[in-house]
Amino acid sequence: MSALEQLYQQVILDHARERHGEGLIEVGEGAMAGESFQVNPTCGDEVTLRLRLDEAPDGGAPVLADLGWAGVGCSISRASLSIMTDLVLGKDVREVDALAEDFRALMSARGEPLGDEREERLEDAAALVGVAKFPARIKCALLGWMALRDASAKALVGEAPR
Repeated sequence: MSALEQLYQQVILDHARERHGEGLIEVGEGAMAGESFQVNPTCGDEVTLRLRLDEAPDGGAPVLADLGWAGVGCSISRASLSIMTDLVLGKDVREVDALAEDFRALMSARGEPLGDEREERLEDAAALVGVAKFPARIKCALLGWMALRDASAKALVGEAPR
């Protein structure tokens, strides 16, 4: 195992243990918020993700102000959720969507680095590049990202969390 692979493995293990963003957030009445429940039928991993968007001060795209998640799953899905939380908080929804597309591209690359600025934008999420070598684990890594996309869409159309 190369030094880079060892570093990536350590990043994943650290996030799987620390789980940034774990715990569902409370959203106030009338908040621009969304919630999504996703399950990976292949392995049984599941997550509920709740987020709150705030209007941008400059009138631009809404900003992902807070998010939290609860679920059960393997270290890959929990690490991916933790890394994703750190990466997207404070970004506007257009940036969040672009990061999600970059991450999907990484998972489609079958373990090969993207080799461009997308990988830099992904920060610690690039550590999950090796997961893409194992097709059964790709869904684990994407689970939280799918919940993020769904919850964001619900928040933008005004579908309140339950």
